Amino acid sequence: MTITKRRLLEGGAAAVAASFFAKASWAQRTAPTGEAAWPTKPVHILVGFPAGASPDLAARAIAEPLSKILRQPVVVENKPGASGNTVADLVAKATDDHTVGALINGNLTIAKLLNPSLPFDPEKDFAPIGLIGTAPLVLVVSGSASGKTAAEQLLWVRNLGTGARYGTPGVGTVGHLGMELLKSRAAITAQHKPYTGNPQVIAGLLANEIQLALLPPGLALPHIKSGKVKAIGVTSPERSPLAGELPSIRDADVRGADLEIWTALAAPAGMKPAAVTKLNAALVEVISSTDVSQALLKTGWQAQPGSPDTLAKRMRADTTRLGGVILMKGIHSEG
Repeated sequence: MTITKRRLLEGGAAAVAASFFAKASWAQRTAPTGEAAWPTKPVHILVGFPAGASPDLAARAIAEPLSKILRQPVVVENKPGASGNTVADLVAKATDDHTVGALINGNLTIAKLLNPSLPFDPEKDFAPIGLIGTAPLVLVVSGSASGKTAAEQLLWVRNLGTGARYGTPGVGTVGHLGMELLKSRAAITAQHKPYTGNPQVIAGLLANEIQLALLPPGLALPHIKSGKVKAIGVTSPERSPLAGELPSIRDADVRGADLEIWTALAAPAGMKPAAVTKLNAALVEVISSTDVSQALLKTGWQAQPGSPDTLAKRMRADTTRLGGVILMKGIHSEG
């Protein structure tokens, strides 16, 4: 299906996403009889990032508790590559009914819009199981920013015009797309400077190579507390328990740029409905527990128990919001 820029402008991002993204409600599937015995062997959670990365930590926080409920081992396997898209493809093609993925929002929403040559399609190839955790990003400015309030610091960036630069971990990342969304909402014209990762983005902020960035709370807070960078606020609509001392960017009068990163469990589209239902019930029980929700919080995630349909709606919403940015700005990625 070809989505043109003209169509986006005429019909709006919501209409484009609605045609791009299937409207099926996975939560409404009914389980055939005779499938209640699932799982019959170990369940494998594939993670597209190295051990210690935040999606990996989320998967490991839920693996052992899930195994106790499912009465089968739950094994986390790391297969890094292509910002998680390598694992997304493996999950999409799995046929054993016991392989799922801990996938990030990019894999499950905008991957095909960024790179049409990818061998999987978020629209068709996955059965959502449920969210694991969400996190806002923190909008920060360099320590050289003038002004005492968030609004004054944002005005400082705005007044720099195209002389301001913002850093991201790369083209097509949530930090990149989120910043382009924010620019359109906050009258900022800063230019993009991609780095190889968020640690390099922070180094660029500290050296004043860039003046603006969206960072995960765990990386941003130490530098905010030291005074080396300044915080405008978090990109969630309200304050987040991951950065409770920071306001929402809405308090700096930035509207329409709400954004969260997330990790979720997803299965191949062909996984038996009974297995999806049972795994979702187990996942909700696990991340609703105090022990696991606190463990997730320590690794940078706010637990978000919910149904497959809740995840499906989140996928569509992110495709609408960020897909519009991709199409309007002509952003492409080889990842």
